Amino acid sequence: MTHRIGYLIGSLASDSINRVLATALVRLAPPDLELVEIPIRDLPLYNRDDELEPVAAVTAFKSAIEGSDGLLLVSPEYNRSIPGALKNAIDWGSRPWGHNSFARKPTGIIGASTGAIGTAVMQSSMRSVLSFLNAPQLNAPEAYITFRPEVFGADGQVHDADTEKFLAHYMEEYAAFVERVLSLTAPGHVGDR
Repeated sequence: MTHRIGYLIGSLASDSINRVLATALVRLAPPDLELVEIPIRDLPLYNRDDELEPVAAVTAFKSAIEGSDGLLLVSPEYNRSIPGALKNAIDWGSRPWGHNSFARKPTGIIGASTGAIGTAVMQSSMRSVLSFLNAPQLNAPEAYITFRPEVFGADGQVHDADTEKFLAHYMEEYAAFVERVLSLTAPGHVGDR
């Protein structure tokens, strides 16, 4: 069975290193995962006044989240936290109250940075947000990628065997996690009674 995985890139930059990382992850994903980008660029700033009559970009975004079997967040770290554009998308996807599109979606968090600690602090903040949104998260392996341009090709090729092996392992673990979560949250599962 193939699972449709929506991925969000936390940077709006067209040449984002996290877009390059996402391209590599798509290439390295096991065949039972179909990865599809869910763009966040056209979302307006979140405003509670607009929740009940959202613009088309918000409706399309929420539909894409809801139509995904799982979510992969590929994001940089801005000022030791979640980039504003990504947090804005999460706020839209979780509202209005009672219509949280992220609930029960098996989620993976990964990110690249040129710094030595990768995106560790952003990921810690993101875990807190996703926990509140009832989005189960892959907790291990953790993936804090120090981006080196000579390692990642724009076409998704990874030119370092250890890095490629690690990323392929991450995607295999994420695929297994998706399968576990979906088997436990499927309608009619014993835990639902």
